Amino acid sequence: MEPTALYKQVEDYIVRRIQDGSWPPGHRLPSEHELVQQFGMSRMTVNRALRDLVQQGRIVRVAGVGSFVAEDKPQSTLLHIASIGREVRQRGHDYRFVLLATERVAASPDIAVWLGLRAAESVFHSVCLHLENEVPVQLEDRYVNPQVVPGFLERDFNAVPPGDYLVQNVPFDEIEHVVDAVLPTAEQAGHLQIAATEPCLLLTRRTWTRATPVTMVRCLHPSSRYRLGCRFDAVGNQRFG
Repeated sequence: MEPTALYKQVEDYIVRRIQDGSWPPGHRLPSEHELVQQFGMSRMTVNRALRDLVQQGRIVRVAGVGSFVAEDKPQSTLLHIASIGREVRQRGHDYRFVLLATERVAASPDIAVWLGLRAAESVFHSVCLHLENEVPVQLEDRYVNPQVVPGFLERDFNAVPPGDYLVQNVPFDEIEHVVDAVLPTAEQAGHLQIAATEPCLLLTRRTWTRATPVTMVRCLHPSSRYRLGCRFDAVGNQRFG
């Protein structure tokens, strides 16, 4: 991949902190001077990054005051990307995840199409089981584009699950969510500790950065243990998902 333009490095830094929740709506960004010092770049370069983020609707700038993370705007996706671990802990419950697999595999024809690669081209694959109070609530089956995240398999996922790592470290500018009602395979039912006849909700998500696919993940939830949804106000602003 081509080297990232200097102003894009500043954009990516700010976007990552917005996406991982470190900088919530209304949070005041570092000043232009602070960003110039932090990145060792010219004021013009930092200003270009901030102007782009304003145009994208990610931040607002108030003359003489500073730059702030913008309030949520209407979006066409069903859900924003949320950390299941954070959701579980916010309910006051215990969260744990089990990493079942991390590997490099040859892309099947459908995975290749999903990630914009050639069939049999190398992709990264991870499987993760998420538990709430020791009860499985999600089976995560993920494929990652090595061209975008070349060091994915080198990460230690014992402390941070793959999904959280990607949200925190790989900026995305487009998301697609598709939800289906399905029955689990025998293997999936075994991991989720449910009967193979129990209906499940399958959330399939893809993300892109600058029109390049980053990851495709299938999150399988027993319908009796988990709900998918979101809430909007009367003008379409998403409140939670």
